[in-house]
Amino acid sequence: MPAVVAGTAAAAPWPQPPLPDLMADTGPGTQLITAVAAAPDATTGTLSWWDRRDGRWILAGSAAARFGAGGLAEGDIRVQNTSTTPAGLYDLPFGFGTERAPAGTTTRYRPVTDDSWWCQDNASDSYNRWVEPLPEDCAPGESEHLADYAEQYAHALVIGFNYRHPVRERGAGIFLHVNGRGATAGCVSVPAGAMRRVLAWADPDRRPHIAIGTEAGATAITRY
Repeated sequence: MPAVVAGTAAAAPWPQPPLPDLMADTGPGTQLITAVAAAPDATTGTLSWWDRRDGRWILAGSAAARFGAGGLAEGDIRVQNTSTTPAGLYDLPFGFGTERAPAGTTTRYRPVTDDSWWCQDNASDSYNRWVEPLPEDCAPGESEHLADYAEQYAHALVIGFNYRHPVRERGAGIFLHVNGRGATAGCVSVPAGAMRRVLAWADPDRRPHIAIGTEAGATAITRY
């Protein structure tokens, strides 16, 4: 039998810590979604969802993701109508859809009707809000008629970007939703099955958040 020479065996690679462990902030809850692009101008990447249990982040699932046609931009300096996805850490105020909530959904879920709009008119008092019906100060051409996007909005979660205290011209109507034909206008999208799984997984009592960013650079997800 050949002798074993000490130190010649390849050292086992050090296990990579879960992505949330590398982040500066994961929000106050015990559930987290990460949406990661390779670079600021990328329109695709990976969405993963995580549970914190017994002091550890555990991967619950992942799927291919799409971002805005304009890539990513820092949320606090983003400009409306640039088709960029806002990088940052955000809460998830509620879900909605043109279809019924997936089995197991516990987050608040609003059904889309023909009167459902998302006001994106900067001059409106309802800027960056769900409205039913469309108020007089919110121009239809400056807003999104949710029922017109039956495929993309079959199931969705509102991303709390510019939501609590809206800044005009910063952007409105940023969601996590089902894939359409290609890159989004600034939202994050995933395949329909993944969107259903995320909605069934999200537990409002565990205060889920979403962190959007790149693997490195100014918009690096580890900043959040």
